[in-house]
Amino acid sequence: MSRRVLIITYYWPPSGGSGVQRWLKFAKYLPDAGWEPVIFTPENPDFDLKDETLLKEIPMQLEVMKFPIWEPYQLFSKIKGKSKSHPGRLMEQKERGFLEKTAIWMRANLLVPDPRVFWVKPSVKFLTDLVKSGQFEAVITTGPPHSMHLIGRDLKRKTGITWIADFRDPWSQWEFLDTLPMSSLIKKKHQQLEQSVLKEANAVLTISPTFQQDLEKLANRKIKLLTNGYDPADIPLGFSPKKKESGKLHLVYSGIIDAIRNPIPLMEAMKSEFENSGELIEWTFVGKVSEQVQNYVKSDSWLSTRIHFAGYVSHQEVFGFYAKADALVLILTDTKNAQGNIPGKLFEYLATGIPVMALGDPIGDSAQILKDSGGGEVIAHTDSEGIRKRLRHLLESNSTETKSADLEKYSRRNLSFQLAKILNENTIS
Repeated sequence: MSRRVLIITYYWPPSGGSGVQRWLKFAKYLPDAGWEPVIFTPENPDFDLKDETLLKEIPMQLEVMKFPIWEPYQLFSKIKGKSKSHPGRLMEQKERGFLEKTAIWMRANLLVPDPRVFWVKPSVKFLTDLVKSGQFEAVITTGPPHSMHLIGRDLKRKTGITWIADFRDPWSQWEFLDTLPMSSLIKKKHQQLEQSVLKEANAVLTISPTFQQDLEKLANRKIKLLTNGYDPADIPLGFSPKKKESGKLHLVYSGIIDAIRNPIPLMEAMKSEFENSGELIEWTFVGKVSEQVQNYVKSDSWLSTRIHFAGYVSHQEVFGFYAKADALVLILTDTKNAQGNIPGKLFEYLATGIPVMALGDPIGDSAQILKDSGGGEVIAHTDSEGIRKRLRHLLESNSTETKSADLEKYSRRNLSFQLAKILNENTIS
């Protein structure tokens, strides 16, 4: 008989992105490992990316509890307008008025740990009786937003239930917090809250070896590594890399391009290597791309004819773009958290068998995964010669297929069994 686990997550379909897919896939495969997941998520969340097709992936038998949330940006959007209200969009604006600056200052110093903090108390109040009645044997919280962990912490304090905290990004050491005008007093508050979570959770999970090591130093305890992965069921039946054409190279990038993911060094190398050659190279971006990068491409007559912006598409539609690619581009962050940056799509890239062209930390966690699997290598953003050599190699290669080794350990089903093992170790049968 399955044992029930309550999973508290802010992001859930129709939200898009890798954070959603992580727990959607765990919810899909945990029942095979003896655990029945129950999702607790906001009824009316404010997220930027939507993928309605992910709604079809929610298992029919999965119980999803939705509970109303109030977020301060909902108030701000009434004053300023929805398109400029979201914190992520505010941070990308170069010119900010008084209202924008005020909203960012409030986000930094009044909304600790994040704008979803007002959901903590009502959620704990709503869930306490359910937990006390013995409906669940464990609770899992996933952040960011890290206020989700405060719900788990308070439920454990009130009921004694087994609680597991999942860190998809760091907390006090998260590079995003460095971009905010935050006082030293508030930084200390973040550290105190983080310590309470790290110390009181029965187990703590994270997605990369670097984040694991960093959290172990902060917590002075063992942290479990549970990476993201890929679901073979997502790959369309009959999918295979296209046949490589001589003298042509089509790059495809899937995902977000923002202030901390910079594709311009690759664009510069691409132009330097191929502008005066007769070879045809093009690059398609699938997903949301910052205005700064789009304007950079528009301002260059050579790049603007070779770089295409497809916009945001559903996860299902992405595979149609993969099928047209000679190589898949991975742009990793070039920031203080860069070593631990393993995008969820890396595993999906490897599963397609298409070569990977990656920019980032050459000794980071993603670089190690690419090296071990044989899918490619990571080249530093500053290594223009290395980038050009890799582009030239990809163009002159006769094949668009690589054989990645030992990918099964990254399958979503296998990872779900690892999660079940952690749950079993921390609960009494």
